Amino acid sequence: MFPVRDLNPTRTTPVITIVLIAANLFVFFGVQGGAEEGEEEFLYRRAAIACEITTGDPLSPTEVEAGACSSVPEEPLFPEKSPWFAIFISMFLHGSVGHVLFNMWFLWIFGNNVEEAFGMIGYLIVYLVGGVAATLVFVIANPSSTIPLVGASGAIAAILGVYAVFFPGHRIVSLVGWWLVPLPAALFLGIWFVAQFGLGGTNVAWEAHAGGFAFGLVAALFLRRRLISRVF
Repeated sequence: MFPVRDLNPTRTTPVITIVLIAANLFVFFGVQGGAEEGEEEFLYRRAAIACEITTGDPLSPTEVEAGACSSVPEEPLFPEKSPWFAIFISMFLHGSVGHVLFNMWFLWIFGNNVEEAFGMIGYLIVYLVGGVAATLVFVIANPSSTIPLVGASGAIAAILGVYAVFFPGHRIVSLVGWWLVPLPAALFLGIWFVAQFGLGGTNVAWEAHAGGFAFGLVAALFLRRRLISRVF
């Protein structure tokens, strides 16, 4: 099941969505692709890592080699790295061409309507805070992980959660097998959310996806209630 487009036209240009897509593509093709160091070193130096967020310190060579946090004091591999700032950096890093294109397609389909509903500043705040929340959920579930966490998926999942609350009945034209089927957004996104729990044991950070989506749902329910109370 893959989204082709949504039947939910907007009246404004999704400026922030376009900027976010451009920034992600530039970072992947222009920065990651042009980095002098190898891909592994690039990610360990810059990406968010659960163990580092748990301890507050960059990984040591022993922790990288062992693949787990260590309580033994040792000089960090990259002492200049800020584990918390790396959370924001990770939102613009991706593991492959397919990874970044897949994420940007979802952002393009669902982001424009959320941006129109929230306004540019509100939308950007929800996107970034949602990305942080998604990362923290992953850290809580995997506090000793030393694997770099990359991708805009968590932030985009937060946008999906908002979309499910604000536009549940709008149709998402989806590729299901060989057929294009217009599915209600609530159904499409509900299936997407449940499917994340089947990704355990893979290299997909499904906990971040689920956490970001849950954050988006809660944020949208809270904000929608406030918007309604203001109107009435």
